[in-house]
Amino acid sequence: MAPATSSTSRAIILNVNGEKHHLPIDHRITLLDALRERLDLTGTKKGCDQGQCGACTVLVDQRRVVSCLSLAVAAEGREITTIEGVAEGDELHPVQQAFLDLDGYQCGYCTPGQICSAIAVIEEHAAGRPSAVTDDPGPEAGLPPLTPDEIRERMSGNLCRCGAYVSIVQAVARAAESRAAESRPATTKETAA
Repeated sequence: MAPATSSTSRAIILNVNGEKHHLPIDHRITLLDALRERLDLTGTKKGCDQGQCGACTVLVDQRRVVSCLSLAVAAEGREITTIEGVAEGDELHPVQQAFLDLDGYQCGYCTPGQICSAIAVIEEHAAGRPSAVTDDPGPEAGLPPLTPDEIRERMSGNLCRCGAYVSIVQAVARAAESRAAESRPATTKETAA
């Protein structure tokens, strides 16, 4: 009996930044390499290529993923957002704006991954997901404050070789405040205006 032949490639569809891309791809290619080499989305950076630095962080179904450890075929049918897709046209995402306003970057190499991670951190916090430093993670405790310690813990998977951590924490805090203000119901004073 002849051995079965197996193919290591096939065509997949990746939904990246709201656009569908049809790609013939090797099953073994990482999401990072598919984004950078096949789709020319070079905002996502290749840092350590071992999942330790966070420079390659993207959002998959609105959750942060280190794309150097994720296979492209595993992302088929899921919503992928890279740094190129976080702004709304010419209007920067609040996290991007906060990074600019508060100098949350220096050389800029880690910044795309930091921003994607920060977007997810803010959403995780708003959803009430605890971190390792959350004082009381019980549901009755309510939403914990997004303190600098909380931000540092939640962003700990993203390294900055330049050491812009103080500004990064401030930028995440400002963007979180902006998100909280947008999601608050309008008061009667605001609605009367």
